[in-house]
Amino acid sequence: MIPFHMAFAVKDKESTRNFYGEIIGCKVGREAENWIDFDFFGHQLSAHINNDPKPSARSKVGNDMVPLHHFGAVLPWDTWNGLIERLRGAPHPFVMEPKIRFEGEPGEQGTFFLLDPSGNALEFKSFRNPDAIFE
Repeated sequence: MIPFHMAFAVKDKESTRNFYGEIIGCKVGREAENWIDFDFFGHQLSAHINNDPKPSARSKVGNDMVPLHHFGAVLPWDTWNGLIERLRGAPHPFVMEPKIRFEGEPGEQGTFFLLDPSGNALEFKSFRNPDAIFE
């Protein structure tokens, strides 16, 4: 299975932690002041605190302001790099160029964002250690 990644806006972290963690039973993953990750049946959900529901909303992850409303896939490292090479010649520019985020940490990952023809944001990521996706 290739797990999916989905980010979405929430009003506050505590009610979100209670609903997904306690009620639904999701394991809580990494978190920061303005976001919290959950293991949603093997898939990564990222709940971001944000009162701006517009698709143009942004949220801070590490040192980057990323599109808040996005979906994507967590790919094997070689597949992720191959997709980057294939996209370099495509007419859809990267919204955020491929980069390594959280370098040297358990959640070290390669990531990039692009927009589809309708303006939907997609993130493709790969974890250096696939077992650390929810750590």
